[in-house]
Amino acid sequence: MSERPEAPYKYLPHSYPFVLIDRIAEYEEGVRIVCVKNVTVNEEFFSGHFSENPVMPWSLVMEAMAQTSGLLLGKDCKGAFIAGMNRFNIHGNISAGDSVYITATNRGVIGPVHRFVVKAEVGGKIMIDGELILTEIDDTVYSQLS
Repeated sequence: MSERPEAPYKYLPHSYPFVLIDRIAEYEEGVRIVCVKNVTVNEEFFSGHFSENPVMPWSLVMEAMAQTSGLLLGKDCKGAFIAGMNRFNIHGNISAGDSVYITATNRGVIGPVHRFVVKAEVGGKIMIDGELILTEIDDTVYSQLS
């Protein structure tokens, strides 16, 4: 295992409130990463979203999976966009109070396109899994975003 600080926000191009992972639990450089998202009831996305039973929107779970996967791209990557999602299966809801363990495993790379097998687990139970495809952005695109 390679060493990597536990603060993912230092490596992501996102800022509050869009950093959707709290810490890095395991890291194997370029191969596999496990990040943790502690879901709290005061998250902005819960405002008015099923107030009796706050459920984290699946689109944000998938974004947390993309952020986790992006941490495997390395320090030279300026950023990446989601280019595709394959065979996603939803097995249950993620609610306030859950600690979500998000695992991304590198499945391969062709040029700027990276494929990852991803899963989100709560209490050892898989809640969502599938394949995520990210494409690195180049200096031209990055400069237009800045």
